[in-house]
Amino acid sequence: MTALPTRRLGALTVSAQGLGCMGMSQAYGASDDTQSIATIHRALDLGVTLLDTSDFYGTGHNEELIGRALAGSRREQAVVATKFGFANRLGEPPYIRGDAAYVREACDASLRRLGVDHIDLYYVHRVDQTVPIEETVGALAELVEAGKVRHLGLSEAGADTIRRAHAVHPIAALQSEWSLWTRDLEAEIAPVCRELGIGLVPFSPLGRGFLTGRYTSLDALPEDDLRRTQPRFADGNLERNLAIVDALNALAAEKGVTAGQLALAWVQHRGDDVVPIPGTRREKYLEENVAAATLELSAEDLAAIDAAAPADRVAGPRYDERSMSVVDK
Repeated sequence: MTALPTRRLGALTVSAQGLGCMGMSQAYGASDDTQSIATIHRALDLGVTLLDTSDFYGTGHNEELIGRALAGSRREQAVVATKFGFANRLGEPPYIRGDAAYVREACDASLRRLGVDHIDLYYVHRVDQTVPIEETVGALAELVEAGKVRHLGLSEAGADTIRRAHAVHPIAALQSEWSLWTRDLEAEIAPVCRELGIGLVPFSPLGRGFLTGRYTSLDALPEDDLRRTQPRFADGNLERNLAIVDALNALAAEKGVTAGQLALAWVQHRGDDVVPIPGTRREKYLEENVAAATLELSAEDLAAIDAAAPADRVAGPRYDERSMSVVDK
């Protein structure tokens, strides 16, 4: 397998592709910690350095899992990214906190669960609309000064919030959804990030697995799978969206790759400041994803992919109303 190149997120150097670890603890059915840790170790062996988690995932379990996976010398191989903001990790509805006291409390708790002395990249998971972003980032800047955090990030933040946050302390990365079927940030947010030198970290670059072609009906998903509640997997929308996957499958077959690899390579080609974090619990799919990081696509290939999966053909919003309510506009 070709060596994985590196990219920059602000002043932070990471592998050109990261590993999203959320599904190892929640959302996509039962998981196996032993299998998940083996996948993390395989990722590190393949040159994937960026491991993405949050205190929200599995109500802390995911951070503890990564801590176990990185025990000993493995810590030196990893760039650990985690997030804070969901103050009621055990309850509903979402309750977001970004006040200075909570920032400090959340960081110390994440450090304990991860078993590390610093967090490499610390994200505001969701922006607290009741607290000025200047207060939140000011508290984060104090954590950088204290050596508990190295670099700062935002997740699902709007353009104005990004500018205001960056004016307080340099922001290394913006994490938001970006894939062939979610292109919301292209018009305004990505240009602002590039103007300010902020890297882009797309989550769900495979459309929560849909663009791999492995899910052709809800019957293929576990009963407790989060995707059963999401609009794009709903009856009516699902069938329309499968037409996009069929078109990707045809293009992928011509290149001798999978539809998922083609969709992921498209994200990788959005720019040298883009570091997608596809998630998986299995080494097989990890290796497929990593191979996509070095898949070369010509201008003609990219145009054909865009034609096969135009943004206006996707059926259904990316989130339900509750989840969209905590996305910063």
